[in-house]
Amino acid sequence: MKIIKILLLFLAFQLSAQQGGMWIPSLLKGMNEKEMKSLGSELSAQDIYDVNHSSLKDAIVHFNGGCTSEIISDSGLLLTNHHCGYGAIQSHSSVEHDYLQDGFWAKTISEELPNKGMVATLIVRIDDITKDVLKNIPASASIKEQQRLIDQHIAMAKEKAAKEAWQDLKVKSMYDGNQYLLFVTETFKDIRLVGAPPTSIGKFGSDTDNWMWPRHTGDFSLFRIYADKNNQPAEYSEENVPYDPKHFLPVSLDGISENDFTLVFGFPGRTSEYLPAVAIDQIVHKLNPPKIKIREEALKIVDGYMRKDAKIKIQYASKYARIANYWKKWIGESQGLERSKAIEKKKELEAVFQEKNKNNAAYGNLLQEFETLYTEIEETAVARDYWSEIVYRNVELLNASVRLYRFENNVQKTPEAFETERSKILNGFKGFYKNYNTTLDQEVFKKLVTIYKEESPQSHLPSSLKNTDIAALAENIYSNSGLTHMDKMQTLLSGTQEEVLIKMNEDPGYQFGKSLVDNFYEAINPKFQALNLKIKATQKVYMKALMETFPNERFFPDANGTLRVTYGQVKGYQPKDAVLYESVSYLEGVMEKYQPGDYEFDVPEKLIELYKKKDFGDYGINGKMPVNFIGTNHTTGGNSGSPVIDAKGNLIGLNFDRVWEGTMSDYNYDPEICRNIMVDARYILFIIDKYADSQRLIDEMKLVHPKKK
Repeated sequence: MKIIKILLLFLAFQLSAQQGGMWIPSLLKGMNEKEMKSLGSELSAQDIYDVNHSSLKDAIVHFNGGCTSEIISDSGLLLTNHHCGYGAIQSHSSVEHDYLQDGFWAKTISEELPNKGMVATLIVRIDDITKDVLKNIPASASIKEQQRLIDQHIAMAKEKAAKEAWQDLKVKSMYDGNQYLLFVTETFKDIRLVGAPPTSIGKFGSDTDNWMWPRHTGDFSLFRIYADKNNQPAEYSEENVPYDPKHFLPVSLDGISENDFTLVFGFPGRTSEYLPAVAIDQIVHKLNPPKIKIREEALKIVDGYMRKDAKIKIQYASKYARIANYWKKWIGESQGLERSKAIEKKKELEAVFQEKNKNNAAYGNLLQEFETLYTEIEETAVARDYWSEIVYRNVELLNASVRLYRFENNVQKTPEAFETERSKILNGFKGFYKNYNTTLDQEVFKKLVTIYKEESPQSHLPSSLKNTDIAALAENIYSNSGLTHMDKMQTLLSGTQEEVLIKMNEDPGYQFGKSLVDNFYEAINPKFQALNLKIKATQKVYMKALMETFPNERFFPDANGTLRVTYGQVKGYQPKDAVLYESVSYLEGVMEKYQPGDYEFDVPEKLIELYKKKDFGDYGINGKMPVNFIGTNHTTGGNSGSPVIDAKGNLIGLNFDRVWEGTMSDYNYDPEICRNIMVDARYILFIIDKYADSQRLIDEMKLVHPKKK
């Protein structure tokens, strides 16, 4: 009993440490509101989320489905990260007009650049529809039958939900399917690029500094939402006008201090805080290592070509960043999970859980079920990751074969859609081949496909990989396949449906790629999905069991791309013995890292001049220019571009990263070492004003001095 009491105390500490969490903004009233105030907030729950009046949530925008952005003027000016706008900036760039290298600043509203396909989504309302969705679901029904009924109930809830004609509905599950929320949204489809610093500012430190502290990165870009004459969403048109928002964020000129309250508001992508120990063990020791190796090998090759060729550098800049991002994240994640003893802590929690439920027929065997299921899925999960990382993500020719595979399946199922499907895939390939280099991709193919052949679980390999000379295979494919160039692809897809399908299936590149895709869909994925369905069902019960077993603790729902609030404070940290990080970095640090000609650490001449003259305008403090700061907010992917809001509701920063030691926070948030990294709003203003001379944008914002009141 003494041991159990100690473990219960440990559990209480562990759960309370997570109380920063990722909370649903419509459900903040009560303990969350009190906790925010104890950290220094002057905001009420209604200030943050209100359906009937304007509130902070009306300024928070889901940016193009993957990042967050925020409205910072009464004319729909959007602020997000440079890396979130990177693809758009790149798409407008060329060797002659390299906006990645030189930056872009629209001097007038007419110079703002449209971005085809880009969207910005606002949340109108959040409704809890759990009772309607989970009513009359028989516990005895199969997993598939239960899901069928849930889907049916969701459809019915959508049908009766109140919304305007231009608004959309989506339903998301929380707590692993124990709660369901309906989101009423407005999606704007005319989003224009307004401004972006050069990569030497917006991505300063690039991949070397990624996930690290201290950072010195001006990771921001500016866009604008345009609407029709009725202020409603509309496709791009020259007749559209800047959006008039319900709320926008004033920008604070007063900066931050240690222990200041910080609220990060955005759309975090995915966390899994409540997985059992066996799952975390599998991630650290079985799943992450091969993914890290695959991306490391790809990065070496891509980096070598980018350093030698300016055109390839532009073509592959965004792709390199994508590959490197999670490569480095997985390394830090695994190290953090081991350093924080996450597996051991979960086992201790599970010992308490098991003791409390040893006589509970519904929950007593859950942990053993997890052990069995994760053991059974392990080899298939590893094989699935090899396929995803090599075939789908990092060998571009094989990715092209995946696209063709889907095209072939679609036209075989619906022959009358052949012309539509052909037009669609060719349009997609135009962008694909604009940023494609055959020689580079061939080298990546040889290296990664060799790894696939030699290191992926042999029981899951297709015959096309076994006993195959990879070098000879690569030479044949890249010399003779129509998948290596846009002109060849157009030829491959020309003719009647019958002719196109015959040519595709005679193409050596598609033949090989198709064999790998067939193997995935026929052997790997079905087994994985079947087992994963059982794991998800068990996780749903486990989540419910945790909340019932520990009724006095608060549990935040895992992130799933929905609007969330996470609150904390500006705070330094000590990642290991004798190392203490302060919470703010300065422009001085940029100059200390400066390496002329280096693509990661070069600095624009004008920025050097401003630094030497200490010409910081109204944005510096005590002769120094703040650049970045860190806090205890619990963030993840998707929070990129999230506003950092002060105690009074003003913008003080822009979230863009986490510290390397704390990247394991997707599975195990530790308040001692988990820190989010933010661009100081004053540095953003300094770059816009003093560096870019874009006074019109400064004039458009509402600049405030909240600490001087």
